[in-house]
Amino acid sequence: MKKSLMLLMTLIFVASAMLAGCGKSDNKNTPANEGQKATNNGEAAKVDDSPFEITIRHTQVGESKKFRLALLEDVVKQTQDAVPGLTIKLDAVDSEVNRKEKLRGEMAAGKPPEVFDVFGSPDAALYAKEGLMLDITPILDELGLKDKFTTLAPFTLDGKIYGLPIGGSIEGFFYNKEYFEQKGLKVPATLDELDKLAETIKADGKIPFAQSSKDAWIPLMTTNNLWSYYAGPEITYGFKSGETKWTDENVVKAVAKHKEWVDKGYYKKGELGFEYADMRNQIVTGEAIMMMDGSWANSVFRDAEQAGDMVGKIGYFNMPPVNAGDPVVVMQDANNGYGFSSAVAEDPRKMQAVKEFIKNMWTDEMQLRGLKEDGVLPAMKMDLEQMKTTSDDPLMQDIFKAVSEIGTSFPAFDALVQAEVNTALSMGIQQIIGGEIEPAKMLENVQAAQDAANAAGQ
Repeated sequence: MKKSLMLLMTLIFVASAMLAGCGKSDNKNTPANEGQKATNNGEAAKVDDSPFEITIRHTQVGESKKFRLALLEDVVKQTQDAVPGLTIKLDAVDSEVNRKEKLRGEMAAGKPPEVFDVFGSPDAALYAKEGLMLDITPILDELGLKDKFTTLAPFTLDGKIYGLPIGGSIEGFFYNKEYFEQKGLKVPATLDELDKLAETIKADGKIPFAQSSKDAWIPLMTTNNLWSYYAGPEITYGFKSGETKWTDENVVKAVAKHKEWVDKGYYKKGELGFEYADMRNQIVTGEAIMMMDGSWANSVFRDAEQAGDMVGKIGYFNMPPVNAGDPVVVMQDANNGYGFSSAVAEDPRKMQAVKEFIKNMWTDEMQLRGLKEDGVLPAMKMDLEQMKTTSDDPLMQDIFKAVSEIGTSFPAFDALVQAEVNTALSMGIQQIIGGEIEPAKMLENVQAAQDAANAAGQ
C-alpha cells in the first residue's frame, strides 16, 4: 500500500514538472464550460469572471405580486453571487401581454430571452417543437430534481422536459366571511344553493360576485368550472382530438348559467371595462361579497396594505357541485412557470447560470416560502399536513381544506386547446357578457375555430 502511494506521489510530481515546463503553451482550447482560463505562465487557473448577462422575463407586475417578485429577486441575487461575472436583467411584462403578444413575437423571430415566464401546455410544446426551448432534462437529472414535482406533464414533450412550474393553484370563491356571519349565511353545498345565496345578497343591496372581464380569462374561470360540472371534467380533454364538441348540450347549459348570472345582475354593470385589480377592490371595499379567482389571489387579502381592515375577514370555498353529494370538481394545475431559450446551450457560461437559477429557485425552502408569503401552492411534492403547518392564517387554512375536499381535478381549458380556440372562447364570453350573442351560437363559433385548428394539425 505504501509503495503504491509513493508511486502515485512520484507520478504527480513528474506531471507537475511537465506542466510547469509548458507554461508558455497556447491555452485557447481550455474547455469554456469549466468556467476557467489558464494564465500565460501556467500558474493556477483563474476563474473567468469577465462580465456577461442573461435576461429573465417575468410577470410579477403590480402590488398584488410584490411577494412573488421579492422571492424572485432573492433567487437572482443568489444566482449572481454563485456565477462569476454574471448580471441578471429582470424584464417585467404583464402576464397576458407576455403570453399572447411579446413572447409569441420573440419566438417567431427566434430570439426569446434566456429565461422567460411561459405556460407549459400548450405553449411550451409548440415552442419546443420549433427547437426554441432548452431541454433541461439533463440538468434536472444532475440536480436530482426530476422526480420532485407533482407533475411535469405540461412541460414535457416526447419524454424531454422544457420548463418547470413555479407553483400550483386551484380555482374557487373568495368571500366576505364577516358578512356571511352577520347575515347568518352558509357556504353553499350545491349550485342551486349558490344561486339562492346570490339572490339573497343582491336583495340586500350588495353585488353577489365581483368580476372584471376586460381580460376574458377572468370570467372564463367561472365558465370553465361550470362546464366541468355540467358536462364533466373530462370533456375538455376531447376537444382537440375531436372526440367531444363545444356544442354539447351540457356545455351550452353551462354557458347559459353564466349568462343567467349576468342577466340577473349578479355582477357589477360595466364589468367588460374593469381590470383584474378592480374586482378585488370590490371585495376589499365590501361592495361585492364573493369572487371567483385562483387561490394565488389570497396574498392580496392577507396584506394590510392591499386589503386594509378586511385582513382576516375573507374566506374561501370550492364551487359546489350541481347535486348534493356529487364529487367536488376543481380546476387544479401547475401550468405556469419558466422556460429557457435553446440558444443558451451555445454558451457554457449561460448554461451555468441557468443551472444555478434552477438550483436556487426550485427548493423546498423556496416552495414553502412562496406558500407562506404569497399563498402559492407548491409545485413540488409536499405533504398536505406539512403545508398546513406553514401558515396558521385562516384564509390559507380554508384553501388547504378546499384542496382536501377535491374529488376530481382538471387542468384549465387553455392548457388543453389551441391558441385560436382560446381566442374564440375569449371573444365569445365577452359577447355573452355584452348581450351580443346566445350561448348556442357562441359555442358554434368556438367549435368552428376548434375544427379549423384540428384540421391544421395544431
